[in-house]
Amino acid sequence: MAMAAKARANVRLPPEVNRILFVRNLPFKITSEDMYDLFGKYGPLRQIRVGTANDTRGTAFVVYEDIFDAKAACEHLSGFNIMGRYLIVLYHNAQKGGKKKDLDKREEELNAAKQKYGMD
Repeated sequence: MAMAAKARANVRLPPEVNRILFVRNLPFKITSEDMYDLFGKYGPLRQIRVGTANDTRGTAFVVYEDIFDAKAACEHLSGFNIMGRYLIVLYHNAQKGGKKKDLDKREEELNAAKQKYGMD
């Protein structure tokens, strides 16, 4: 067991790999228990958040305790068929979600500067 931990310590992972997975194309009728059964096979889970609002249905965030467990789950469950749907499993990218907001804010600042200096 100590050898496996030592081998993991020396592995270099790509920068996009993290403990949080974003899952899309989930069946609307899937339960949290089904999610824990499916994703729990790859290691201990910290949290699963299944989308329930109209715009988030069919998606979920899965948080693992260990990054290597998340990597294994992402590799094995991408394209997995559950209840007639093929899962899309991605690594969560926090910067990607905020880009739209940042872009809107920068656009507002630019428009304010144009009005201030009469460049309309």
